[in-house]
This record gives sequence, structure tokens and C-alpha cells, in this order.
Amino acid sequence: MSQPSNEVVWITGVGAVEGLGAALARRFAQGGYRVAVSGRSPDKLQAVLTSIEEGGGVGLALPGDSGVEADILAALEQIKAFGQLRVAIFNVGNSVAAPSLELSAELFEQTWRASTFGGFLFAREATRTLLAHGGGTLLFTGATASLRGKPPFVAFAAAKAGLRSLSQSFAREFGPQSVHVAHVVIDGSIDGERVRSKAPQRLQALGEEGALRLEDIAEAYWYLHSQPRSAWTQELDLRPFKEPF
Repeated sequence: MSQPSNEVVWITGVGAVEGLGAALARRFAQGGYRVAVSGRSPDKLQAVLTSIEEGGGVGLALPGDSGVEADILAALEQIKAFGQLRVAIFNVGNSVAAPSLELSAELFEQTWRASTFGGFLFAREATRTLLAHGGGTLLFTGATASLRGKPPFVAFAAAKAGLRSLSQSFAREFGPQSVHVAHVVIDGSIDGERVRSKAPQRLQALGEEGALRLEDIAEAYWYLHSQPRSAWTQELDLRPFKEPF
């Protein structure tokens, strides 16, 4: 592992230790970054922080809700005291399934608020800070639903499609100012805590290497961050070799 520098990666949407947010945190810690992790569960954040520190990294847990402006602003103030923000990753998922005619207005708005509105708040404040430091990287986690909608995921698809458009808009506006903005489409099941606990039969049916490995996804994010400015990727889609698309 590289020695921790003063540069910070901020990841929001961090949950279980065996989840994508935590895997991203560990990968960037291995690359020498101080790691600030945000999420709604203080206990889960502490477990992730422990895993980072056990690997020789330096971390900061920032409990909060990405859809609440005050929480985003408070987290950023702590990050400014922690080090210099260089990478910001919006990893909020919140997939919900409900038949379209049974979907409540409250659940639709909640899903939009977490992904689209939360993504805007995070991107706005992170970009302001990155610009002040001369540039950096802003990454968004997308899903198959970012590209197409289908029942019973109308709320999730609308929210993720909105986040994708937000990513494109920020890329066009701030790329020329040295902020690399990229959107990552996760097209397939992730072999992590959520699927292992809620749908283990799905992993079994997919077979060997039929689901995306956390470490392999994290390596793709690191690759995006490491790209030279003459050849930036704005959108990258990831799927297992046998996933239909």
C-alpha cells in the first residue's frame, strides 16, 4: 500500500464492508488516498473504517443522508479539515421495486431524492471544492436502469436516468476545467453482501464469474481516475463476460 498523502477521496453511499462503496474505499486507500466515507448507518461506516485502517489506510466516517443538503455541507466541512479533496464518488443505490400503479408518490419521490437530487447536491459541492484545488475526479455509480426502464422498477429507472443526465451535464461543463466526470453503468449482479444475503440463489444460478466481483469493479474506478486528460472516458459499462445485453 502507498503511504497516505494529504489527498482525499470522498465516497458517499457506503454500507456493508462487503459492498461496493467499501471496496472503492479500500482500493483508493491502497493507492495512497485518505478516505472519507459517507452513509446513513454509523455502525456500517465504522466497520468500513476499521477495514481501511487495518489495511494501513487513513479514514474518516461521515454519517449522513446524501439527499439532505445540510448533511452534504457538514460532511464537506469535515473533509476540508481532513485533507485536500481530489476524488469524489457518488455510489448511492436505493433500488426499489413496485408495480407502477401501486407505486406511491412518496416512494417515487424518495427514490428520486436519494439518487438524482442527492447526486446533484453531492456533485455541486464536490465540484466547487475540486475546482478550488485545480481539478480532480467525479464519478457516479449507475445501473442497467440508467439506460432503460422496465417494470417494476419505474422509480429506480427514472432516478438513475436522471443521475446519468446529470453526469453528462457536469462532464460537459467542468471537463474543460480539469474535472474528470464519469458515469459507471453496473450491468449485472454484484457478488457482494446485498445479493449474498437476499438472493443467494441468484449467485448460484449465475455460476462462476457470473456476477461482478467487488475488487474488479473498484479497479475500473481507479482506472477512470488514473486516465490521462487527452483520453478521458465519460461513461464506462461493466458486466460479467456472460451477462446478456
